[in-house]
Order: sequence, then C-alpha cells, then structure tokens
Amino acid sequence: MTQRQEFKVLRSYSGFELREYLPCVIAEVRVSANFSESSSSAFSTLFNYISKGNNSSEKIAMTAPVITAQNSDTSDSAEWHVSFVMPSGSTFDQMPQPNNSQVRLRELDTETCVAKSFRGRATDDLSRKIARELRASAAKANISLTSETRICRFDPPFKPGILHYNEIVIPVNQGE
Repeated sequence: MTQRQEFKVLRSYSGFELREYLPCVIAEVRVSANFSESSSSAFSTLFNYISKGNNSSEKIAMTAPVITAQNSDTSDSAEWHVSFVMPSGSTFDQMPQPNNSQVRLRELDTETCVAKSFRGRATDDLSRKIARELRASAAKANISLTSETRICRFDPPFKPGILHYNEIVIPVNQGE
C-alpha cells in the first residue's frame, strides 16, 4: 500500500476534520495553466524526479496524496503548485537534489488544517464546490482559514473515477 502523508485528527466536526499535519518534505512544481493541464504536466516532471531524476539517481517511494494547491489571493488564478510528499521521516538535507530545475524541494513544518473528503474524479468544478462547503463549515465553527486550497488526490488516473478518494485541505490561520 502507498504510504500517506502523516497527520493526527485533533477534532471531528460534522462533515470535516481539524488535523495536525506532521513535518514533511515536498517536491513541488509551479505551473501556470488550468487545473487539469497543470496536474498532468507537473505530474510527469515530479514522477521523473522520484524515478531517479535526481543527482543521486535514487528511486524515491511514491506517497499519497498528489497535492494541487492554489492561493486564491493571487492575481494569477491560473497558477498552481503541484507536489508530491516525500516518504515519512525524510528531511530536506537527506533528499537528493532534482535534475530538473522546475522541481523545488521544500520542508513543511507542523501545520494545522481542516480537511473534507469526497469521492469521484477531482475535477476543477467539483473541487471548488467542496472547498466552498469546507470554508463555510469552518466559518460556522469559528475556524479562520488561509486563502490556500489544496486538492489532494489519492488514486491513480486509471482507476475508475467514481472510486477515486480525494480531500480538500485548507490551512488554518496561524494563531488559531
């Protein structure tokens, strides 16, 4: 089974969870395109990095989810950050450097987020709908969120769309 990004559930609400994500390293590509184009073009670049496309020619285990994130406060609404989470326990200093300059490694600290899961193919429209629902539910619970929205996909594209498991994850504003 594919390793997943580690988190602890802090509290369950009706329709969503408040989670603490543990520190991790991500490999990220920034893409200016629509949602579906950004995901597919970045995926191959990231997959190449974990398939020995790095300065150590090291194969890196695939983890879930593949994260496609957008900051709604940006003026360029076509800018997406697509990332793979590196295996649990990885540190920035241990990771081999990417051969492709488009791939950027970043270390993420412990982070509190809200998350809502959904089934089906994670299209732009469906993902935006779920994100709006999650933001409304968090507001009712008096949880202040950042402008970033992460679309987290856990299944390979060849799996039938109706069986796909996905999550919308939104970071909580610091100080919450």
